[in-house]
Amino acid sequence: MSKIDIISVTNSRDMREFMLLPWKIYHGDPHWVPPLVMDLKKLFDKTKYPFFLHSEADFFLARRNGETVGRIAAILNNNHNKFHNERCAFFGFFEAANDQAVAAALLEKAADWARDKGMTALRGPANYSTNDTCGLLVEGFDSSPVILMSYNPRYYVDLIEKAGFAKVMDLYAWWMIEEQGLNPKIIRVGEKVLQEENIKLRTLNMKNFWGEVEMIKKIYNEAWSANWGFVPMTDAEFDFLARDLKPAVDPRLVLIVEKEGEPVGFSLSLPDYNVALKKINGRLLPFGLFKLLYHKRRIKHIRVLTLGVVRKLQANSGIGAALYMETFRRGTAIGFNAGDFSWTLESNTLINR
Repeated sequence: MSKIDIISVTNSRDMREFMLLPWKIYHGDPHWVPPLVMDLKKLFDKTKYPFFLHSEADFFLARRNGETVGRIAAILNNNHNKFHNERCAFFGFFEAANDQAVAAALLEKAADWARDKGMTALRGPANYSTNDTCGLLVEGFDSSPVILMSYNPRYYVDLIEKAGFAKVMDLYAWWMIEEQGLNPKIIRVGEKVLQEENIKLRTLNMKNFWGEVEMIKKIYNEAWSANWGFVPMTDAEFDFLARDLKPAVDPRLVLIVEKEGEPVGFSLSLPDYNVALKKINGRLLPFGLFKLLYHKRRIKHIRVLTLGVVRKLQANSGIGAALYMETFRRGTAIGFNAGDFSWTLESNTLINR
């Protein structure tokens, strides 16, 4: 068998190969959604992407006989390790041909890199952190991913497990379908909450967009702080994400709950733009933008991207149920017929039960 060379990405030509390898790996896969190339360029730019203000990553290609057959990023998220008091590195942006030797070489390179940094564990796939796309798809290969969710070939499960990795946490994706209706318990709890005189539910105020972003950032970083794998987002990271999402946001699908005038919870849902992105092969120009706008009209699903309630009200306030209920009701009222609520940790028994 030919030797596999692991090459560090050190120039723009190598980075272009790194970025575009998925088009080769997923060729002919009807469920894959090509990412926007313009977004990938930002994601991998160490001078602009805010992750690199506090942490580091290196990128590697696997080549056999001069042909690129895989890629991986080795990631050191300093903020994660400080927050969780761990010495853990991550691997991300993993792609490989269906070849165990290729996968093993890439993952061993990431492990060597982690050891050189003084780390004692390697976890993944995580594309920088749990605030980004993360997780290995192990079920649900018969459909395309929804917006900002991960996707991979079925054989990746075997490649990674045979390289010595084991599951550390399941991430669940739940669907709510219009024709099936809502769980009666969610309705009962949600309606009771919204009948309270000191509770107000409203939508996002786009005229005060950055003020709303600041408020949501505060709730998000507090609400998720006890969750497995969570890393608080820095101001730069949150603002970068908000700026990217602003053109895609439908304010009718961003809900905020106030209690006695104080914001205490929010949910952010997006139309599943992957339905449209799938049609433009990663490029807006010259004709991708027109295709995007055309296929946008065919979007019938949403994804509840994130939902948070301040910790003091998480246990028994029912605010989470009210946000789920109103997202479902308002989404169906404006023409969506299903919602993907993802992801939730396997340890989140309140949702998963």
